[in-house]
Amino acid sequence: MTIRKDIILASASPRRREMFEEQGIPVEIVPADIDEDLPFAMSPEGAVMYLALAKADHVAEDHQGLIIAADTIVVYNGEIMGKPQDEEDAFRMLSLLRGNVHQVITGVCLVDSREELRRKECLWDVTDVYFKDYSDEELRRYVETDEPYDKAGGYAIQMTFGKYIDHIDGDRDNVIGFPMYRIRKYLETNEAGTDPADGDKE
Repeated sequence: MTIRKDIILASASPRRREMFEEQGIPVEIVPADIDEDLPFAMSPEGAVMYLALAKADHVAEDHQGLIIAADTIVVYNGEIMGKPQDEEDAFRMLSLLRGNVHQVITGVCLVDSREELRRKECLWDVTDVYFKDYSDEELRRYVETDEPYDKAGGYAIQMTFGKYIDHIDGDRDNVIGFPMYRIRKYLETNEAGTDPADGDKE
């Protein structure tokens, strides 16, 4: 069985696209433009799966294939941290995370839009991230750059702020925004992720 070739990634994230390219899995990119406000209070895990499913369903309305969508948040002491709105918001978030441990949670949903009933699978993964200490001056210099403002929690592990991460407990790819190992395993072992053209081969 081979992995399906009609996978659609409902994301504008360059890094998520690169992860599939690195795995040799071709995907079509169709970003999902949805309202990301939650309709009611949810757990962090519920929130990321809700938003990932909303993105996948949105793209599935007009595209045929296996739609994969994801949503990533940073959680500290029960506070869900999205993308900073401005410099002060970024400074506030990263001041809270300084010298502490927080969680990065990514939800992923897969929707097979070929099927009338739309097979749907959702999962989530969590990684503990431990930050070093850093000065207010270092933080001010960082939030004056463009880097924090399209990232949950205001940072990316693979970019310049990664030097302030002491260590992590869990999947590094999940911190980047996509638990690639788990999704690759799903695609290789689940009927919904394999190429239907191979179904009759022994």
